[in-house]
Amino acid sequence: MFNLWFGVLFMLAHFTLFLISYRLFGKVGVYAWIGMATVIANIQVVKTVDLQIGTLAIVITLGNTMYGTIYLASDLLNEKYGEADAKKAVWFGFFTLIASTIIMQMALLFNPAEPGLEAQAALQSIFGMLPQIALGSLCAYFVSQFLDVKIYTLLKRLFPARNQLWIRNNGSTIVSQFVDTLIFCTIAFATEYELDVWMSIFLSTYVIKFLVSVCSTPFLYAARSFTFKKESI
Repeated sequence: MFNLWFGVLFMLAHFTLFLISYRLFGKVGVYAWIGMATVIANIQVVKTVDLQIGTLAIVITLGNTMYGTIYLASDLLNEKYGEADAKKAVWFGFFTLIASTIIMQMALLFNPAEPGLEAQAALQSIFGMLPQIALGSLCAYFVSQFLDVKIYTLLKRLFPARNQLWIRNNGSTIVSQFVDTLIFCTIAFATEYELDVWMSIFLSTYVIKFLVSVCSTPFLYAARSFTFKKESI
């Protein structure tokens, strides 16, 4: 049960720190968060944990919560600043993901000194992603994030009321995270596992992402209420 309750605290820490970043730095803080989140989510994903929910025991990868905050960030930008700013943030995150992947893959190619062999092995475990996992991550991010922005903009026209923010947020995220999970799991795991195992990974990953999205909604309401005298970017 520790992982379940600590996971709740883990999720609250992500959302709270996101609010602090926005409160302290405004729109710049949201862009900075997206850049950080794209990198950290792909580091966390190499660690799996057991999660016990009643009688149900599942194995999940970390990174889903941090990745979920990227949707929170882009929805906030779309809500307060418009579609153009949300798209700019998606491109910013995509560049960060590509740049960090290229740089770390090049760093792994250096021949390590004798005292650095352990560090090389650790870095290899974290950043030495299989090609299909790296490709799946990049494709899933690119497609799902732009889809999220488009759907949010559409829902913003259909449900423009201030108190309908939860519809815009969850409506766009439910669809885009489904597409994200489908693309990533297909590219990364379709040739690695039997269909029943693949379905288990797909469903558990999507359910966790969906729950994170729902839990992020109150924090989006809180972030929308923040006001700033002057913002750049």
